[in-house]
Amino acid sequence: MLNNLWGGMILLAIVVALFTGNIPELTSAAIESARDAITLCITMLGIMSMWAGLMAVAEKAGLVQALARRARPLLRWLFPDLGRNHPAHEPIATNFIANILGLGWAATPSGLRAMKVLQEENPQKDTATRSMRMFMVINMSSLQLVTISVVAYRMQYGSTNPSEIIGPGLIVTTITTVVAVAYCKILDRLEKNTSVLQGTQFAERSEALPHVARGLGGVASIRMEKKA
Repeated sequence: MLNNLWGGMILLAIVVALFTGNIPELTSAAIESARDAITLCITMLGIMSMWAGLMAVAEKAGLVQALARRARPLLRWLFPDLGRNHPAHEPIATNFIANILGLGWAATPSGLRAMKVLQEENPQKDTATRSMRMFMVINMSSLQLVTISVVAYRMQYGSTNPSEIIGPGLIVTTITTVVAVAYCKILDRLEKNTSVLQGTQFAERSEALPHVARGLGGVASIRMEKKA
């Protein structure tokens, strides 16, 4: 889909340039964009390497595990289906820390590890559990204290104040995360109430079955007596 989208945009630009006589400008823009892309990749590679290295050092030093222990009350509230010392807690905490620091690329490996652990204990492999849903929604809402990647982009393109995006980004991501968590909690409550209601109805029907059977047996015996 994306290949078709980008291919269509490039083809449209070439067609428009042919009809408007802007082929030289199109060629210059393509060359400059290629140069800027390489420069941006080198800049982001340095930033990614530095922060990914810091995250690796924090894991090796036990800092992530310590933060995960501190965050256990919050993790138990977010993921009530997981046990007290569940093996998914550590990769979930690592993923959250990376996302809060705006390190989406560093959050991906720990996110995959967390989902793998959760999937191993999933009784229905083709259906996401409540914990998996909550984890995915929080990742999509992306709570960030420092939007490092956006700051790097702004620095690359000559912003006079690259870090001014931090405040608005924090406000927006806080709102989206609160709304996402509230939605999941409400959905879990509705599913739980539905399951309880269905269980109650099933129990009532089960209790009524013997009475129905006796009633049907009585009707059958009366008909047999009439035929006799």
